[in-house]
Amino acid sequence: MRHLVESFSVGALRRGQGIEQFLGAAGTPSTPGVRWVGIEPTKRGYVVTLHVVEDVGHEQFCDLLEFPPLDPDDEFGLELTVCDDELVAMAQAEAQTGARRDRWVNAGVAGDEYLDFVRAGRATP
Repeated sequence: MRHLVESFSVGALRRGQGIEQFLGAAGTPSTPGVRWVGIEPTKRGYVVTLHVVEDVGHEQFCDLLEFPPLDPDDEFGLELTVCDDELVAMAQAEAQTGARRDRWVNAGVAGDEYLDFVRAGRATP
């Protein structure tokens, strides 16, 4: 099972592991893009970051970190908030991006979610 139950998401964050969630299509028909949100534990707290990148992938290229940003000023994503609590960070990410509690995955797995998106004809999950 790819998606984490809430306790596994919280556990990953407490162990210093990030979690993320593929959010689907973004951009315009002339400049298609995709979005994903990540939560990363740092010394400052749990950092929630929204990434919006060009949809340049295909079945053999689905590493979202390698996709160029839609906005060149957001090369490393848009930091949305920093929280001291894992559940608050998840709730903030969900409230600000439309992420869902039952769709979190371990860091690095959002590319697999993107691959599903590509295989489904780029239909939003």
